[in-house]
This record gives sequence, structure tokens and C-alpha cells, in this order.
Amino acid sequence: MANLKSSKKDIRRTARRKERNGEDRSELRTYARLLIKAIKSGDKTEALSVFSKLSSKLDRAAKTKLIHKKNADRKKSRMALRINSIDAKAA
Repeated sequence: MANLKSSKKDIRRTARRKERNGEDRSELRTYARLLIKAIKSGDKTEALSVFSKLSSKLDRAAKTKLIHKKNADRKKSRMALRINSIDAKAA
């Protein structure tokens, strides 16, 4: 247990950050799940709508160092490829 006042404050601050980061990570997973669901159903307009939101969330997460920038770029790239595969399957 921390004794110093600043250490106690650090513990509180860390707990707040951990909770916020968990919520943000959960939101990323939710949007990724929604996108995959839209891709599997073949609904390109829905997929593009969700992809736009997911892309924004990934960029924001990378900006706040929740995930690495290259990790965000890789996820966006792979999801874009999956969206483009909707047209290939339809043709």
C-alpha cells in the first residue's frame, strides 16, 4: 500500500485510466464485430458506414497510444480488403 500522498493519487489516476482504456478497447472490438457481421451479410453500405466509424476510433486509439499506430493501420487495411471482397464475391 502506498504511503505518500502523491503515490495514492497515482494509484487513483491509474485506476481511472485503466477503466477508460478498457471501455475504449471494448468499443473497438464492438465496432470490429459489427463490421464483420455486415461483411458476412454482404451489406456493403452498412459495412462502409461501420468501417468509417471504426477507422476513426482506431485512429483516435492510436493517437492516445491505446494501441500502436501501425496496429491501427494494419487493422484498417485488413478490414478494407474484406470490404472490397464483398464486390468480388458478388461478381
